[in-house]
Amino acid sequence: MKPLVPIVMGSKSDLGHGQAVATALTDFGIESEIRVASAHKAAAYVLDLLAAYEADPRPKVYVTIAGRSNALSGLVDGNVAAPVIACPPYSDRFGGADVFSSLRMPSGIAPAVVLEPGAAALLAAKVFALGDTDLRAAVEAARAQSTQTIIDDDHSVRGQ
Repeated sequence: MKPLVPIVMGSKSDLGHGQAVATALTDFGIESEIRVASAHKAAAYVLDLLAAYEADPRPKVYVTIAGRSNALSGLVDGNVAAPVIACPPYSDRFGGADVFSSLRMPSGIAPAVVLEPGAAALLAAKVFALGDTDLRAAVEAARAQSTQTIIDDDHSVRGQ
């Protein structure tokens, strides 16, 4: 069964961040769906959305994207069995202080916090790779490419 990553954004203004996660997931061959559902403005809608996803038997990792007061990640994590990755967008308006709402969650609520969209996709891929040898090979290939980029950059800087 192919895995799915529901990308749940707090508002449409987070679409660029959500699309960056989706693009990185596509590079690993992982299907995603981008949704808008605010924990503050439409909590019942979020719960209905989660119930539909939880009824789907595919393996899932949720990625939540919400800034300011990130209730979305906690609400999602508290209502699903699958891992949740909070990937809050950086805001110049708050000087990064809004990220703190993603870092401190109540006991029993444990979303991972990953700030870069590509890294959030990589973490989701690593979770799925625990049970999928093809995806594990893709994760290892991405790691090898990252290593090679650093080595190439070092050679370039040193004039080799």
